Amino acid sequence: MATQTALTVLDRHYLEIRCELLNLAATLDRIERHPQSAAALRDPRMEQIREGLAILSSSGTDRAERLQLLFSDPYLPDWNR
Repeated sequence: MATQTALTVLDRHYLEIRCELLNLAATLDRIERHPQSAAALRDPRMEQIREGLAILSSSGTDRAERLQLLFSDPYLPDWNR
């Protein structure tokens, strides 16, 4: 199978990406519109989300890896003992 061009990938996934971005924006809007949003906005998970958005808006070819590491627990060598 031939390698897809960057434009082919964009053509194939554009609508899906747009939908996911709209869903994310709507969810963040709902959180911020809530009268008791202050607690949610201070939650450490929101900081992870903000860091994740910064990763997404950066350049590079390792964004998925950086996001995975951001949302992963640190490795503990004796985790299964």
